[in-house]
Amino acid sequence: MTRVTPQPRNLPQECSDCPIRHKAVCARCESDELEQLEAIKYYRSFEAGQTIVWSGDRMDFVASVVTGIATLSQTMEDGRRQMVGMLLPSDFLGRPGRETSSYDVNAATDLVLCCFRKKPFEEMMLRTPHIGQRLLEMTLDELDSAREWMLLLGRKTAREKIASLLCIIARRDASLHLRGPGAPLRFDLPLTREAMSEYLGLTLETVSRQISTLRKEGLIVTEGKRQVTIPDFDRLLEESGDDSDGGLLG
Repeated sequence: MTRVTPQPRNLPQECSDCPIRHKAVCARCESDELEQLEAIKYYRSFEAGQTIVWSGDRMDFVASVVTGIATLSQTMEDGRRQMVGMLLPSDFLGRPGRETSSYDVNAATDLVLCCFRKKPFEEMMLRTPHIGQRLLEMTLDELDSAREWMLLLGRKTAREKIASLLCIIARRDASLHLRGPGAPLRFDLPLTREAMSEYLGLTLETVSRQISTLRKEGLIVTEGKRQVTIPDFDRLLEESGDDSDGGLLG
């Protein structure tokens, strides 16, 4: 059975005060719709390393990530395991209309979820077009990200893979915190190097070597175990093989 930590303190009690309000599934909701969501929501917190749900387990909730990072993984019959996705703050967990989980979902860091009971949420989707519209937008964004990730895994070099991952996380962090183009890009790297190697299909040694090289060349600055600063985002973006519009260079 999954061990759940006590409900965290200092969380917003109203949806209108939520730090992910402008990006989450409720982003388009009016005040009366938010009141309906508040009636069916509850928070759950997980410690880094805990399993939220196993593949094939029944899910009686859907959720938005409020803080922290979750990973999606699949395990083959012979025991080989592949991380197939990450859920960052404001991302949506679960599938309305599907009873079970398709993936193992684990907390990569300490994690807080804003959960909604599934049946009431599904009923609300039918009554509230704003939720369905926003969920469709998020699903299409996720599809675009999956296609970009196929390109990354299939065609990019180890250096480009590391640079791409750092750019993805930096962009998401800036968007979540409404940082303008001129603001410093500084964030806490949510994944360990071991998790990065699993996610990118690289060895641990290769990940460590590439991060060290990017640091020596001044493309990134690291402080402590996790904090990363990107002095010149466009320069790092060039190293990822993408242009400023997200397309592949060359």
